[in-house]
Amino acid sequence: MANPAGDAPGQLGLDGVGDPGCTRSPENQENRRGVGAPAAVDSSARDSRGGVTSAERRARAALTRLGEPGDLTLARFVAEHGAEAAYDAIRTSRFPGRRLGDYQSRLAAFDPDRDLETAATVGGRLVCPGDAEWPPSLDVLDVAGTIDGRGGPPLALWVRGRTDLRAVSARSCAFVGARAATEYGLYVAAELASGAADHDVTIVSGGAFGIDAAAHRGALAAGGCTVAVLASGVDVPYPRAHEQLLSWIADAGLVISEVPPGSTPRRPRFLIRNRLIAALTLGTVVVEAALRSGALNTASWADRCHREVMGVPGPVTSVASAGVHRLVRDGGAVLVTDAEEVVEQIGRLGMDLAPPKTGVSRSRDGLDPRARQVLEAVPVLRASGVASIARSAGVAADEVLAALGELFLLGFVERQGTGWRLSARERDTRRHQSSGP
Repeated sequence: MANPAGDAPGQLGLDGVGDPGCTRSPENQENRRGVGAPAAVDSSARDSRGGVTSAERRARAALTRLGEPGDLTLARFVAEHGAEAAYDAIRTSRFPGRRLGDYQSRLAAFDPDRDLETAATVGGRLVCPGDAEWPPSLDVLDVAGTIDGRGGPPLALWVRGRTDLRAVSARSCAFVGARAATEYGLYVAAELASGAADHDVTIVSGGAFGIDAAAHRGALAAGGCTVAVLASGVDVPYPRAHEQLLSWIADAGLVISEVPPGSTPRRPRFLIRNRLIAALTLGTVVVEAALRSGALNTASWADRCHREVMGVPGPVTSVASAGVHRLVRDGGAVLVTDAEEVVEQIGRLGMDLAPPKTGVSRSRDGLDPRARQVLEAVPVLRASGVASIARSAGVAADEVLAALGELFLLGFVERQGTGWRLSARERDTRRHQSSGP
């Protein structure tokens, strides 16, 4: 079938045909009926991507324009009566409650078909509940509560890119943090995201300045998959300086949004967008966040969604890390310092374990305590006799003599005349090691 969206070959347009990109869709997925879908639907009216009719997709496209993200009034009506019924109730002034006027204020200035066509021109599509591509991880938002009266699952998601949203979000991790990040924060975010991408983890963030951009770039540098969740339309790069970055992200992964094409970002949309970042992923890593930071809002949503919350420590004097330190201190986040620890937190039980961290091993670590006690009493340069070493070590002379023989064979000590001192190897080792235990 020809692609009605006019996409280039290989792209995933509105008909859902094409190569999903860096992660392929699971085969033979069951189609699921959309939330609130009519009990009886003519199967011939379904489009090619799952159990969602063209009419329902058009209605959901309209509702993303008429309502604001996280609108519980609209979401509850859709869950009970269906998207088509909700759209029809708004158009015919039968929608109950005081919100009708809010929704109708936008009726005259939009066309859902035009929004769908606009999305297609940038390689986008509308993914709805009931599509095979819809991520089941978003269902947790049904029970995640609200913040400032907003929450719940999205009515649909506008998606730009060729990859499959459900597939890439199945093993994903969010990286969030300060926009005004320090050089330390930018470096750490890029390193951790790059390392996680090397472990086939999709990196999800918000496309903003600072930590978000560093995480996206780290994933791209590793040849990994990354997803940007925007508070604007998928065709509206924000910030404008990230137009090229978002284009790269769409090529390597996905750019997604809850608001339709052409929508501009607004302050409330940033905060409610954070619930999608949290719910889509297995965990959220906070890299640099002040005490009042939007990144902590994402961490709060992650906790509400029963996802892993991780924090990267910074200098204790850094204001930029004060929010992270409080989060860890209060038990709201697990401290992580490298990509392996991140992967362990979100990974498969018993399979994605981070290697244990140990200090630098020393050759004397294998000695028994008595031999180490004697070794500590052996002079570095000027040789001493057995009696002198015994007094210094507090060990009987015959035991000192036996220990010195063992230490000599192992290369720790050497004879000088009638006395003993450290070997040249041990003297050189001690010059290059700190005087630790």
